[in-house]
Amino acid sequence: MFLLTIFLIGFAGSFVSGMVGIGGSIIKYPMLLYIPPLLGFTAFTAHEVSGISAVQVFFATIGGVWAYRKGGYLNKTLIIYMGISILAGSFIGGYGSMLMSEDAVNLVYGGLATIAAIMMFIPSKGQDDIPLDEVTFNKWLAAILAFIVGIGAGIVGAAGAFILVPIMLVVLKIPTRMTIATSLAITFISSIGATIGKVTTGQVEYIPAAIMIVASLLASPLGANAGKKVNTKILQGILAVLILGSAIKIWSEFLGF
Repeated sequence: MFLLTIFLIGFAGSFVSGMVGIGGSIIKYPMLLYIPPLLGFTAFTAHEVSGISAVQVFFATIGGVWAYRKGGYLNKTLIIYMGISILAGSFIGGYGSMLMSEDAVNLVYGGLATIAAIMMFIPSKGQDDIPLDEVTFNKWLAAILAFIVGIGAGIVGAAGAFILVPIMLVVLKIPTRMTIATSLAITFISSIGATIGKVTTGQVEYIPAAIMIVASLLASPLGANAGKKVNTKILQGILAVLILGSAIKIWSEFLGF
């Protein structure tokens, strides 16, 4: 029953993330943290939840990058600048999280979840009329922002796509299709650093992580197909409220309310 619960959490979280196009870890983190103890199972620690999430994201992003490998949507310069920076940041976050308390890890999630909820309401448009081979951006700004995102994402085992995408669209002015494809590649690189950091510090429960990987590979494509038939604005609004609710619960526990 415990393993079935983990599978269902992974399936539900991946289905929703595939449907609305937001990183799955921001949804699965509170589900893994709170649902097992609610059903009478042993609770995961914040470190274990972040470790499971990091490994799951690593495998979940491979398929997306492979699907976009052709078509000219992967901006190699952007991947190099943001990828190297986010890899360094996510490794520092993933490894350094070992030194952090449970409350501190949850607090970082609370901050990221709050930002994610706000960003889901910000209208974001890339410069879609620019030819893909003429896209330019501030390389050092991209690198600095990716490094900062990487540290936070590495701590909680996310890959940071939910923050990367608005940054690329709104701040760097990257076309939408290029943003979606390139952010997947950068997210994959980010998950490498976070996963190495978590594995080398013993923060990964391998059996739950494997179950989450299988669930995400099955559910994400189904969610993406379902999202084409449903009003995603309504779904994003509901999801933003759920994420914000998770953040409020984390904040209230941290502040002792």
